[in-house]
This record gives sequence, C-alpha cells and structure tokens, in this order.
Amino acid sequence: MSKDVKLRNFHQAKWDEPIIFELSTPGQRGILLPKVDDGVTDKVGNINKVIPKGIKRRKKPELPELAQPQVLRHFLRLSQETLGQDINIDIGLGTCTMKYSPKINEQFVANPKFSELHPLQDEETTQGILEIMFKMEGFLKELSGMDAFVFQPGGGGQAVFSNASILKAYHTDRGEGEKRNEIITTTFSHPVNAAAPHTKGFKVITLMPDRETGYPSIEALKAVVSDRTAGLFITNPEDTGIFNVHVKEMVDLVHEAGGLCIADIADANGLFGISRAKEVGYDMCHYNLHKAFSSPHGSMGPCCGAQGVREALSKYLPVPVVKFDGQKYYLDYDRPKSIGKVRKFYGVIAAVLRAYSWIMSIGADGLKEVSEISILNNNYLMKRLLTEVRGISAPYSEGMFRMEQVRYSWEKLKEETGIGTDEVERRSMDYGLQEYYQSHPPYLVAEPFTPEPNEAYSKAEIDEYANILKKVSQEAYDNPELVKTAPHNAPISLIPTDTITNPEDLIVSWRVYKRKKGLK
Repeated sequence: MSKDVKLRNFHQAKWDEPIIFELSTPGQRGILLPKVDDGVTDKVGNINKVIPKGIKRRKKPELPELAQPQVLRHFLRLSQETLGQDINIDIGLGTCTMKYSPKINEQFVANPKFSELHPLQDEETTQGILEIMFKMEGFLKELSGMDAFVFQPGGGGQAVFSNASILKAYHTDRGEGEKRNEIITTTFSHPVNAAAPHTKGFKVITLMPDRETGYPSIEALKAVVSDRTAGLFITNPEDTGIFNVHVKEMVDLVHEAGGLCIADIADANGLFGISRAKEVGYDMCHYNLHKAFSSPHGSMGPCCGAQGVREALSKYLPVPVVKFDGQKYYLDYDRPKSIGKVRKFYGVIAAVLRAYSWIMSIGADGLKEVSEISILNNNYLMKRLLTEVRGISAPYSEGMFRMEQVRYSWEKLKEETGIGTDEVERRSMDYGLQEYYQSHPPYLVAEPFTPEPNEAYSKAEIDEYANILKKVSQEAYDNPELVKTAPHNAPISLIPTDTITNPEDLIVSWRVYKRKKGLK
C-alpha cells in the first residue's frame, strides 16, 4: 500500500455505564460454592475456629452482587471505550510504545503449570520456572555483556533506584560514601535517571544538550566531573532518538574520576545486536522486559526492570538470585553485601516468561532484525512527517538520522493556528489513535510529541498514522475550532485538563463515594 492509504471511519463505543457497585442487586451470585466435604472438615476442622479472632471480619465485605453475564457485559462495555495495541495503531507512546505480543506467549502465562505456581513453594517443585529465569539471565548477559542480572525491580524506574542503591553501597564500602555524593545525568535521559539517585541522597547535576548535535558536549562534562562524582546515569539514545556518539568518551572520563557509569536501556528497540553496554564501558544497566521484549504493560504494570551489573558489583544485587549447581536450580539468599529486596518475591515473573518465549521464537538474528526494522520505520515516518505535514519540526540535530523514535514539535502549528500538541492529541483520537506521549519536563522541545513506530508496525500502518497527523494539521489551518473542541467520536466529548488538587474532591473507593453522596 502507498502513503495514500485511506483513513478509517472511526467512532468509538460510548456507554453510560455505572460503576459495578451501582449495578449490584442483593442476592445475585456469579458462582455458587459447594459445601465443604465432611472429610475435609474432619481433617481441617471448623474454619471459623481455625482463624484467629483478631483477624476475623466483624461483618461481611461489601462486594458487588451480580450474576456472571452481568459482570461480563459490564467489563466488555468498558473495554469498548478503551484503545490499545490490539485495537488501534499505538505508535504514539514513545519510549513505551507497545509492540504486538504473540498470543501463544499469553497461553504460556495462562497455563496452570505456571499460573498456579506460588513463590513460597519448595524449590524442588519450581525447577521449570527457575530454569527459565536462569536462561533468561543468560540471554540478557549476552545482549549486554554484563555478568549478572536479576528480575526483581518492578520496572525501569525501580531498576534505576536499585542501581543507585548499588552505587551507594559500592562507594560506602570503599570509604567514599560521604565524599562521592554527586551523580551526573543529561536532560534528555529518562527523568528517573535524576529522580531515583536523588531519593538515595545524591546531588543531581544535569547536562544540557547542544542545539546543533542534540547531546551535551564533552567540555560540559569535564566542567562538572570531580572526585565528588559517584556516577553517570544516562540514556542513549536519549528520548529524542539521538544517539550520543561521544558516550564512550564520557564513560571513560567518569571512570578516570573514580565514578561508575549506569546505562538506562529500558527502550532497547534500536540496540539489539547493534550496541552492547559492555563495549561502551558501562558498569550497570537495565532493560524493560515489558514493551522492548514484547511483554505487555499498562497503567505502569505488569512490568519488569531487568537489572544487570558487572562481576565486581554482583555481590550487591537484590536477593535472591537464581543459581545452578549442575544438578538443580536454586535461590541464593546467602549474599551479605546485598542491598536487600526492592520488591516482594522475585519480581513479575510472567513478564520474564513472555520475554523468554519471544526471544526463543525469533533468536539472535531476529533480535537484530527487530532493531533494524524499528530504525527503518522511525526514519521513514520522520521523512514523511517533516516533508508532508505543516507545522511539524524535529528540534536538536535537525535533519540528522535518528534511532528508534523522534521528539517532534508542533510549535510552528501553535504559532500559526493556535493549535498545540494537546489539541492535536485529542483530535487524533477521533481517527482511532490512542493519546500520544508528549515529553517530560523541562520542555526544551516546545509543544512536543514522541512517536515510536517499532518493528511490529507495517508500512501501511505507519502511512495511516502519518496521514492522520497530516489530516489534523490541515484541519488546524482550515477549521481550528473543530480541532479545539475534539474529541468528537470518543466516549468523552472533551477531556478535562484541570488537575485535582483538593483531597476532598478525590473519590478513591466505593465507601468514600457513598459517604460523599450521603448514601447508606
């Protein structure tokens, strides 16, 4: 198909759907539980006598009472009012753009042999999943060059926090914990690279980009690195999609000063088989198994931030780590230098299983092809947007090659029509697109948006996405009021932008709702 692919006649379902508690009818049941067999009662005893009095409810929980069909209809109606990768072209969520997750991998996760496992089972009964965790660690070691990985962090942000914790422990062990209190990052790195170390007590120094190249100069780094430098936390390529070609020199400068270097590779889509953390010289890194390794994510979960380190830092990793003694797999808790746990049990192992299955299905050559197609898709989309769509620009390193995504700007459109990124986002929903990722502060790119057409998207889908933005841009010039009042075809006619700041306006539970509505 050509770039002339037609736009879909989209109109989303709109239901006046009450919350599930309001649908409740006393006496309705979704399932009738059988009475306990006498043999079980004889063996276990009366459950009311077994449960300690101190943890017994004084009254039954106020749960909604509905039959199975009512529950099914309720949630299916709600699902029709949402958008996602399996429903629409989901290119717009840059840095976290979902890719297609093969449904056979979902079957593996749903299989009772996995889903019924309990993290407190004896290791003798969990050898299968421990083997998968051990082998998945081996895959990531090969991809990155790191010497050890754990899957405990619940996402990229927590993995950065765990890396910062190891950094703190490392310098403390060397007697420099108090002196080395500064970390260096860049403004276009993921924001958690500044936020997470700050929560560990580090002072954050942020390097600003050069307008022409898109990344900080070596001179800027030299001006701030010192014997107080604990480490460098950096994303490369940064959130602009620009690859910092001087990153090895930056890493060497920090190492010469006695600091460590930590890579945020949460979005590895442009790096598989192309660039490894080891060759750059990083001491720690992390991957997001959700998204980059095809495991789904939504509303910040179910995520997994796989954390990797060099051998010298492996003793600090969160406990436990999976080991193999030649006969069986086991969880190693005997690690006195460990920073402890950063999440209950061993992390979101369902994400590990999906990622393992995905890698096994495409192999090493397939992983490299993932990156090659992602980069090709991204630069094709950039070419179309910058040459065909009015009001768009790509600031910083203008006209230069990008990796897996681009941070664009609607600044010119805003100046010429009064329509900015918020309005374009809402109008694009009328054509079936999910809201797109804009940017993180500080807004060095004015009126930003950051799409990422990863390898899961065909040329026809990328053309459709580009054509939608082209159409909305033209509408902004021809009929700005149409765009300003969008969305028109979505469940919500106009999305409120005001933020709730008064705690009294929050309703976080059915109990609070009833109290504020004066209901009994």
